[in-house]
Amino acid sequence: MSRIQNVLYTGKTYTTGGRNGQARSSDDRLDVKLSSPGGPGAGTNPEQLFAAGWSACFIGALGHAAAERKVALPKDTAIDAEVDLGTGEGGYFLQARLTVSLPGIDTALAQELVEAAHATCPYSKATRGNIDVSFQIA
Repeated sequence: MSRIQNVLYTGKTYTTGGRNGQARSSDDRLDVKLSSPGGPGAGTNPEQLFAAGWSACFIGALGHAAAERKVALPKDTAIDAEVDLGTGEGGYFLQARLTVSLPGIDTALAQELVEAAHATCPYSKATRGNIDVSFQIA
């Protein structure tokens, strides 16, 4: 396992009530109500937060991959991220699908960028070998 040698940032949150509670960041930039998926309540859920965080980070990794290849990442680059919560033998599990939209970039280059981003994105590294993940180029 690789270890961090230089911490660049630490995200700090305080959460109460679990899936039906509230989460707030130490800098007060994030303050969200939480509710269980499909249940009553106006809050978001951990799966949505994970999908948003991963897709945002992945777009950054795509930008690095594009810059290394001296290609401009389209301004309207987008990711539709789906994170499933489910059960199987052994309890609860996650799986994910990321559909990557790179308008104006040919499919072969888009695939190369996605593979490079998946190799460097910290969220991808954290999930690699731990959950089922699939990618699609839109």
